[in-house]
Formats: sequence, structure tokens, C-alpha cells
Amino acid sequence: MNASSSPVRGIATMVVSLFFFMSSDTVSKWLTQDYPVGEIIFVRSFFMYVPVVVVLAWRRERLTLRAASWQQHALRSAAFVASTFLIVYSVKLLPLADVIAFVHSAPLIIAALSVPLLGERVGWHRWAAVMAGFVGVLVMVRPTPEAFQIAALVPLAAAFATSLRDIVTRRMSATESSSAILSWSTAGLILAAALTLPFAWKTPDVTGFALMALSGVLNGIANFLMIEAYRLAQAAIVAPFKYSSIPWGVLFGYLVWGDLPDLWIISGGAIVVGAGLYLLHRETRTRK
Repeated sequence: MNASSSPVRGIATMVVSLFFFMSSDTVSKWLTQDYPVGEIIFVRSFFMYVPVVVVLAWRRERLTLRAASWQQHALRSAAFVASTFLIVYSVKLLPLADVIAFVHSAPLIIAALSVPLLGERVGWHRWAAVMAGFVGVLVMVRPTPEAFQIAALVPLAAAFATSLRDIVTRRMSATESSSAILSWSTAGLILAAALTLPFAWKTPDVTGFALMALSGVLNGIANFLMIEAYRLAQAAIVAPFKYSSIPWGVLFGYLVWGDLPDLWIISGGAIVVGAGLYLLHRETRTRK
């Protein structure tokens, strides 16, 4: 399907995918209280295949794992592994709402990386938005000798890894099926998580295993829908709508742990969101 053929469906698909991402991250944060991060990722990754199998059965299609470019699959797998581990570590270290605010500087990073990685031309309006978003991130991190939050570097690194993953996904969607993209990336994730098991393992009880399975299914749905979103519409259009996960992160964080973002997070997050929406306005206006 042409990348710009259905922007409304692409936006809707992105918004729905983020609800499932937040649901999965909430379950994962709960699990990190009792289980090692690598173990959680290892077990849940097997269940990420469940949505792929269900969708293929519903469409009456066979699983196609043929790859047009192994290099792109390898690059996306590496970015996917890095972003997954960093996000799960982030929700272990920080309140969920704070993690979401930091990670969602990714649309601005995508704008910056699109120049060297996609060869796109970026005008001063986009660079202004990128710089404004960076200011918002600085407000959230509070880089002063007294208040610098070293743990905030983890979700910021996750934002960079997520941006790289999404840019590669955008490039691959023209030649690779969603099932193949998700299947190979998940296989890489299983392998990477397996390497951590000899160093940290706690046999899960029935409840723990069930929650890991639930997190995997939710994450599989979220990833599949996000890949489809980039197939349905251009990245510049759908990426800013990742901010729709911020209210879900705040809601889940409050309902489950009683966490609320402080004034710094709210202020910096507002700047980041405003910069992203400005990017959306510029991108959609230039396409009319």
C-alpha cells in the first residue's frame, strides 16, 4: 500500500497501538518488582507471536518470513532489542508517566535523524521544532548539579533506539510484510534476552507467568499495529500521535501506583508535545 494512501487510518492505528503499548508497559512495570528484566522480556516475547498468528488466520494468509534485505532486518532487530530493554528498565527505575514523557521525545529525534538516514530535506521550521523539543527534554531532566536525574538517561536512550527502529520500519514497509518485520525482530529479542538468563532467573509462579504472557500478547498487538500505521501513512504524519500515550501513561501510573508527574515533567512534556504538534501542522500543510 502506498505510504500516503490512508493518513486517517494510519493515525487511528497509531493511537490504538499506543493504548496496547501502555497496557503492556504497565504489566511489565508490575512484574519488574519480582522478576529480572531479561526474564520478563524472554518469556513475554514468545507470546508476541500470538497476534501475528491470529491476524494471519483471520486474513487466511500464510506466514511469510522472506526478507528482501537482511541488513535492514538486522538493524531493526538491534534497535528493537535496545529499545525494549531500555524501556523495561526505565519503568523499573522511574514512574510510568515520567518514562512516557522522556520516551516521547522520539518524534523529534525522528525529524533530526531523517536527514542522514532517509536523505530528507529539513527546513528551519522543523529544526526549530526539534530544538524546542530538546529544550522540553532538558526541562524534564533538570540538568543541574542538585537535581540531575541520572536515571532519566535510560528512557532518553530508549527514545533514540525507538526513533531508529521507526525510521528503519518506514524504509522496510514498502518491501517487507508486517508479519515478517515483527517475527524477525522478535526472534532477535528472544535471542538477546536468552543471553541474560544465566545471570538472573527466578522461576515464575502461575500469576507471574500469566502476566508475562499477557504483556507479550499486548506488546505483540501494539507492535503489529504500529508497523501497520507506518505502512498506511507517512512517518511525519503518524509519529507525533505517539503523544496520545501520555494520558494513558499518567492514568495507568496513577491507578496502579498512585504516581503523578511533577511540575517539571508536566512543563517539559507540554513543550515537547507542542513542538511535535507544530511539526504535524507543518507537515500536513506542506502536503496540501
